[in-house]
Amino acid sequence: MTYKYEIILYWSKEDSAFIAEIPELPGCMAHGASQEEALANIHEAIQLWIDTATEFGDQIPEPKGRRLMYA
Repeated sequence: MTYKYEIILYWSKEDSAFIAEIPELPGCMAHGASQEEALANIHEAIQLWIDTATEFGDQIPEPKGRRLMYA
């Protein structure tokens, strides 16, 4: 399944890995040795996040479909 959530991808020197985060899904993160691996892993993490939220009756945010802004 394809999700339209914004993905933030960055290199973590501390973890020696690429980190992928979904800001709209609190705590939804994945890592990988390459950018491609981190992106593949985040898709699995999104599905697990949604499955868990569904199981517990938590609301699943709709993707905003635009770039999020941070200060």
